[in-house]
This record gives sequence, structure tokens and C-alpha cells, in this order.
Amino acid sequence: MMRRLALLALAGFILLPLAQAVILSFTVTLPDVELAQGTVGLMNYSAVLADSALRAAMVNSGIYVVLNVVFCIALALPAAYALARFRFLGDRHFLLVILVFRVTPPVVLSLPIFILFSQFGLVNSPVGIALVHCLFNLPVAIWILESFIRAVPRELDETAFLDGHSGPSFFFYHLIPAIAPGIGVAAFFCFIFSWVEVVFARILTVTGGKPITMALQAMFGFQTDIGMVMAMTCLSLVPGVVMIWFVRNHLARGFSLRA
Repeated sequence: MMRRLALLALAGFILLPLAQAVILSFTVTLPDVELAQGTVGLMNYSAVLADSALRAAMVNSGIYVVLNVVFCIALALPAAYALARFRFLGDRHFLLVILVFRVTPPVVLSLPIFILFSQFGLVNSPVGIALVHCLFNLPVAIWILESFIRAVPRELDETAFLDGHSGPSFFFYHLIPAIAPGIGVAAFFCFIFSWVEVVFARILTVTGGKPITMALQAMFGFQTDIGMVMAMTCLSLVPGVVMIWFVRNHLARGFSLRA
């Protein structure tokens, strides 16, 4: 009984800010000539969806997050397979080095990345943000997938190649189904890290291509419409909830296998 009460108290503590944000998203916080303050309805959501800049921010975020996840998984799979299956000088140190690079503060690399991307015309573009996020998320994806591939018996590789499968055929028909939970975990973390990132989103979107994080910051001013901000916040949570829903089974299996 005490455990259930403790879990309920913890869930309430965690969900209380979210519940308040949802309530405020349906409430008019800045009165106008038509609606009084405290009016409840879908006005804030209508205002958000009617704003072309906010709609563009949602589309930009969707583009660079999807590109980031696709790039990370596509590049991490062969790298993780090489680290799990082959031995070479410095293989363990290489894995440690890329993980150390992941914990490097992004602001340290912000200036050289901005200069490099500006020379290639990738500033103010969702593609540029996707590439720089891939740079930081790739070590995490490699680390996660390497541990899952290592758990797959080598006999699977040998049997597949003896059956006449080529490298790409082995990856698509044997390896990827075997480590699907690991791919789900890696995609989840890449998605989350990219969706909430702010530093490079601010640096690489000077005049255009702004994502949701920058759009939310721009909504704060001298007279902030908190209801509209909360509506935008709730809409920004929807892709994450959808992502968790689609990979929930892989996440559960992946975390259990990882443990």
C-alpha cells in the first residue's frame, strides 16, 4: 500500500507541471476585445496553427529530426558492426574517444561549426541542423548498437554468408531484425536529443529555418501570451509521444536486453 502511495505521489509530482501546461493551453491569458481573460477553449491552438512562422517551425523541426535519426542509424549500423565483429588496433579506445566527444559542451564547437557550415551554405537550413545533430548523436547510436550486435551470436553471420547472402542482404534480412530493439532505443535517444537541442538551433538559424525550440523562445516578450506558449509547448510534445508509441515495444525489449 505504501509503495502504491509513493508511486502515485511521484507520478503526481512529475506530471503536475505538464497538467498545468495543458490547462493553461486551453485558457485565454491575454484578454482582447472578443475574449475575456480566463475563457476556456481552443483559441490558443487555433492561433498557433494560424501563425505561419510557428507552422514553419514545426515543419523545420520535423524535417531535421527525421533526417538526424535516418543519418545516425544508417551510419551507426556499419560502424557498430565493425566494432563488434572485428578487432583492430585501438578499437576499444576508439569507442571511448567518440563517447568523450559526445560529452563535449556544444558551445565549445559552435564557432568552428558555424564557419564551416556557412562556407557550405548550410546555415538557416534544417539539413544543416540535422547534420550537426548527427555529429553529436552518432557516438551514442554507435555505442548502443555495438552492444546489441555483440549480443548476437557470430553463427548468424556465418550462416547467412554460407547461404549466399551479400553484405547488404545480410544487414537487411538478418542483422536488422535481430537487433530491432537496439535500433528502437538508438532512434529514440537520437530523436530526443535532437528535438530538445537549443544551442546549434540558435547558432545555425540566424534568419530562417528556425525549429520549435527557437520559435518558443521568440514567443516570450514584454507581454507574453502564456496560453499560446503552452499550446505551442503541448503541440511540440505530440511528436515525442507518437515516437514513443511506435517504438514502445522495442524500447521495453531493448532496455531489458541492455540490463
